[in-house]
Amino acid sequence: MAVQIAVIDDWQDVARDVVDWSVLDSIGQVTFIHEYPAERDTLAARLHRFEVICVMRERTPFDEGLLRRLPNLKLLLTGGMRNAALDLKAAAELGIQVCGTESYKHAAPELTWALIMALTRNLVQEANALRAGLWQQGLGGDLHGKTLAILGLGSIGTRVAQFGQVFGMRVIAWSQNLTAERAAEVGVTYVSKQQLFEQADILSVHLVLSERSRGLVDAQALGWMKPQALLVNTARGPIVDEAALIDALRDKRLAGAALDVFAEEPLPSDHPFRSLENLLATPHVGYVTRNNYQKFYSLMIEDLQAWAAGKPIRLLTPTGD
Repeated sequence: MAVQIAVIDDWQDVARDVVDWSVLDSIGQVTFIHEYPAERDTLAARLHRFEVICVMRERTPFDEGLLRRLPNLKLLLTGGMRNAALDLKAAAELGIQVCGTESYKHAAPELTWALIMALTRNLVQEANALRAGLWQQGLGGDLHGKTLAILGLGSIGTRVAQFGQVFGMRVIAWSQNLTAERAAEVGVTYVSKQQLFEQADILSVHLVLSERSRGLVDAQALGWMKPQALLVNTARGPIVDEAALIDALRDKRLAGAALDVFAEEPLPSDHPFRSLENLLATPHVGYVTRNNYQKFYSLMIEDLQAWAAGKPIRLLTPTGD
């Protein structure tokens, strides 16, 4: 009997065309679902018949309550090798295997730098003014000679640091796990947490979300920053205390911020982030590129083929091993 396969979370309706799903015809039937109820009963009913579900990142939470209502589910496939929206412990207890994919490593750092450039040079305001028939509304900022502070010097943070170096910036970094030796390997100066915020002209967040990093950029940390400094977050929304950031931006204690991630996604229509003049916000598009989607979905297909052959690959487990 054909395996029933669902592809969900395809907000842009692109999954069908970025890869060739027909290679799965010998395994099962692929269904693309484009309705996104937040209400669990409807979601459980809609997904009840599927044995395999392909999800995109953290768009739909699969907690224990939902997983227990999907008795036919045998395999969850996710873009990336981390997905905080999947209860891996509950999945393991229910005999549901979870597999991930590699990511296209350039998408997130490129978007980060685009936000840094747009925020620094007031590009959105100037472009909107031009459309409105105006001309040259203000003075843009500069990057050369300024200090770029990297919060989290992993693969993405390191790439952003390298971009900063090319632009002639002084680059500093800090995280709980970072050492001076590791920073020096990529030509970055290791500083303390407080020094990172105090010295930053632009502070860019690149931490993994964990209990240690949740709310790490709080009112105290924002208070350490210079009034003319800028904050950029393309990592995860909850790393930054949103209420504290809103206060800092409203009171002009921080010159501006650029955010691609939020505590609640999609961002509620009445959220202050939608109306603050000194905030540039994008709808979590750091990973939403053609190359990345092609990699995600092609590797999900590869995961599914391996699973069907009885030899699953890229398994995600509760302990991460």
